[in-house]
Order: sequence, then structure tokens, then C-alpha cells
Amino acid sequence: MTVDQAAQTATTSPEGAQAEPDALDSLGRWTLRPGVSVTVLHNGVHLRGWITSVTLEGGAGLPVLWARLAKALATDGSAEPTLTAPAGSPLRAALVTVIGQLHDHGLLVERPGGEGWLGAVADRPAAAAAALSGSRVRVLGARPDGPLARAAVRALDRAGVRTETVEAAELPDGQILLVGTAVALGGEEDRAVVAGLRSGVGFVTPVGSPLQARADADGLADRLRRREAHGAEEHAGLAALLASSAAQRLVCAVAGLRDPSAEAGDARLLPGLPAALVAEREPLRGEYLTWAGSVLVDSDRVRPRPALRTLAEALARIPVLTDRMAGVLDEPDPGPLPQLPATLVRCSVAGEVLVSGAARADLARLEAVCRAAELRLGTGEGDLVVGAGPEHARGLALRRALARQHTGTATHVPWSPDPGHHPQAHHWWSVLVRRLGVDAEVTVSRLDTGDGAVFRARFRERASGLLSTALEASADDAVAFAALSAVVRVQSATDAPHARHLVTPTGASAPLVRPEATAPWEDTGWTTAWLAEAAGREPALQEALTVLTGWSPQPWEPPADAHADVHALRSALRQCGFSVLSARPDSLSAEGSP
Repeated sequence: MTVDQAAQTATTSPEGAQAEPDALDSLGRWTLRPGVSVTVLHNGVHLRGWITSVTLEGGAGLPVLWARLAKALATDGSAEPTLTAPAGSPLRAALVTVIGQLHDHGLLVERPGGEGWLGAVADRPAAAAAALSGSRVRVLGARPDGPLARAAVRALDRAGVRTETVEAAELPDGQILLVGTAVALGGEEDRAVVAGLRSGVGFVTPVGSPLQARADADGLADRLRRREAHGAEEHAGLAALLASSAAQRLVCAVAGLRDPSAEAGDARLLPGLPAALVAEREPLRGEYLTWAGSVLVDSDRVRPRPALRTLAEALARIPVLTDRMAGVLDEPDPGPLPQLPATLVRCSVAGEVLVSGAARADLARLEAVCRAAELRLGTGEGDLVVGAGPEHARGLALRRALARQHTGTATHVPWSPDPGHHPQAHHWWSVLVRRLGVDAEVTVSRLDTGDGAVFRARFRERASGLLSTALEASADDAVAFAALSAVVRVQSATDAPHARHLVTPTGASAPLVRPEATAPWEDTGWTTAWLAEAAGREPALQEALTVLTGWSPQPWEPPADAHADVHALRSALRQCGFSVLSARPDSLSAEGSP
């Protein structure tokens, strides 16, 4: 509740003019939150609560002002400050400023109900206490007398929640399901959380419906199976850590408090996505991780994520998909691969090595994640496309479709490696031919649609044949991407000869690089400025590709009988803002074609 909402009465200045109600008028409704510690400074005061703190500094009179305000907060708010601070006076302005800071940092709580632990953490302690007193929690598990169940019951009892232990043989050994029932908006509502522990590693799911909690538990158990340490004695504190964390999450959900993950202050946790607690035995530790790796059962638990628009947004989602503990894909990593002249990264897909190359490491990582997701979702034969948002995915799908099916006429376009050409085209041609010593030639052709054109560049090595192809909006872009792709291919053949999959760059990722990301001194000789410039040509290019292919990519969903891992990965991609499109025009029925 804000100070303005709290104010109910008006004050009158000594001159008789009507003053606007302010925070001082409603001071009697508030008291200092239990547990807040106060340290008086030479020229101010420092207050520290459970998760927030504030330092107020001013002159030597600020500690005196705080003492008067603290006296009012400790009583009923009718002490001296409200009586001797006329409207419009500097004293009243100072008091209102301090009170506003206390509200902004959550250091005040309404009366009554400010006592005990709920007073320290709840915005409305009385309402939270009423919700807990009217709730009950069932602790279900295959072993009701196991360490997880016993620790959960103890934690719930300490919170003042009624509990019931229930044997549930259908639950996996080493897991407990906590189901809380509370009166919410006039009806009963079940909220649930699962804690699991097996061979030195455990988890606590986000709060959801019982079905969603079970789905999250299945996904987390599967992800963490590779981290299990068999044969060692279980740490006695690990079960207590997991069970008490599960009880805390459920109690917070029932009482209307913020989830404990929101108090972690971890910038790696993405807003709007659920978080799971993952704990390990050696060393004993637990941390919250953004979790998107299970099929969504609660349609309203995670709002549909806005489509990714920038490279920065896409790069922030990659750690969610590739987390070493709870991720659904392997993390791309440069390892021993060269980073010049092109950048290479590698990852594992179903036991096979995938290598991705680009002009920069962040672009190589993004393309590696997208291609790895494609291989995990489909057959690997190009039947679907994963992109960082619909524009990226659409650009990839249309380029692949035209490369696969175009047989129409093309007009030859002269191109020579003169320094006066586009700096990126000349640079990557020079790297391929002069630095790497590849005996290659390039041919450029124009594919007209009437309203626009697509340029195709092909590099052929005279001894071995075709090296690379690119389809872009200008001849220079096509040459630059074809040469860069050829460089990636040559580097990969030398430094990663056992790679099963190779990802080469295209201009489809250019729209992710916004013009505002370009520094003032950057021209098209810099990768960022070049991609930002190419992004402006991408919409017209995609229109021309649509005309040439006679097809528009359609959203892809896994069949109902697909493996659970496929559904979980598709769900994770959706939650992180990635797009999945069909990439086979010939697979669309006449009715489904645009």
C-alpha cells in the first residue's frame, strides 16, 4: 500500500488553508516492521530489514528527527511529530520524505498484526495469518516416515500449519508432494510443491497445481539424473534443506507472500519464469535456477513470453535452456576451438558433436542453441526451424526452403574483390582466399520476383567443389555471408574434424541486432553496424523469398504421441520466447498452405 492510498484525512495549515493529505496524516496506521534494526549515524540513520535496507543521510538534526519519528511509530502515531509539524513547514517535508523512504523499502507494516515472523515478511500480516490458520497441508510420499516427509512436517508445524501425512505409493521413492488447501476468494484452492532427493542431489519444484508440480518433478529428476553420485552416504542436512525449502515455498504461496526465489536477489533469475531450487551434497549447497524444462499443465502459471526482439534478450535466455543442472540443452562452449578468424563453439547433441561458427562468439552460441534444439525436436532432416523469435526463425526457414527448391532463372551479377566493395564482403573474401589460402572462386546471381530480388553467392573450391551458398538482400551481403560460411567450414574441417553437425551463419540473425546497439564510431566494417544495416533489408528480403518459394513458414507443434522430452523442450523454448516453425513447404497440405 502506498502512502497516498493510506492517507485518509486532511490537515489545515496555521493560516487556515486546506492542505493535501500526506504520509504524516496516516502515520497512526503504521509501525516499524518487526525485526528491523536501526543504527544511528553521525548525520543520519541506517535501517535494515529482512531483505531490504536504506541509509538516510542529511544534517546533524536527522538523528533527532528520527528519534521523534521512531517514538511515534512505536506508539499509535499521535506523538509529537504529528502535533508540531505544520503543513508546508520544512520539518513536515522532512518527515514525509523519511516516511516515504520507509514505505519504499518495505520497512513499515500496518497495525495490527505486526507481531511475529509474519509481521517481518508479509505486507498484510493479519491476512496472511488468517490464511495459514485456515489452511491444511497434506504431505504425500511413498515413505511417509522417511527423512524428507518428517523434515517437512516439522517445518510446517513450526509455521503453525496443520498437516496430514499420507502414504502415496504412486510417487517415486525419494520424493514428497506437499499439497496445501487454503480459502482463497471464497473457495478452496490447492497449491502444491514437490521435493526430491536421490544420490546426493535434490530439488524443490516451483509452486503450482498438483499436476504441474508432478510434471516439474519428473522433468527435474530427469535433468539431475546425470548429477547423481551413487555409492556415497547421504548428507543428513540435505533432506532437511530440501524439505524445509519446500515447506517454505508452500507456506508463502498459501499465505500470499512472495516466493522465496524472489528474495534471492539473483540477477540470473529471469522475471516471469518459474524457479526451481537445486541442491547438492558436496559441498552442501542450494540455489534457485530459472526452470522451463517441463510440459506446462497450468496454462496460467507462465504467461506467454513476448517474442524475442534483440540479441541481448536471446542471450539472456540461453542460460535457462543450457544450465548445467536444470537445462534442456548442452551449453555451447569454445573449448579449444579457434576464435580467429571466425569464432567457433561446440556442444553435444544426443552424443554427437555440433560446431557453430560466426563472426562473433555470441552469434555462434545463439545459432548453436537453435540448431541443437532443431535436432532434438525433429529428425535432423530440416523439417523444422528454431529461431530467436519469429523473424529470425522465418528468415532461416525461407532461406532453407529456397536453397532446397529453387530451379528458376537467375541473372549473373559481376562481382570482384576490389577494396572499394562492401568492407565485410572484401574482408571475408580476403580471409578465405588470402589468409587461409583456399583456391576458391565466387559467383553471384540475382533472382528477381518483380517487386524485389534475392542475391545468391556461391563459393567453389576449384579442387573439391561447392564450399558455401548464401541468399541475401544484396550482392555484397550474399558474398560476405557465403565467404564467412566457407571460412567456418574450413576452420571446422581442420580443428573439429569429428563434428557431426556444422552450423554456418546467415543474415537471418541480423534483425536481432538493433541500430541502437551500434556505437557512434562503428561503420559497416564493424560486425554490429553491418548487421544493423542488413536488418533494414531483411523484411523486403523475406517478402521476396516468400514469392520465390510460394510458401510461408507455419508454427510447428509436436505430435501428441511425441516423446515427453520433445514436448518438454518445445515448452521450454516457448517459455523463453523462441519460435519453432515448419521448414518443409512440401509437407504442408493444400488446405494448410498460405
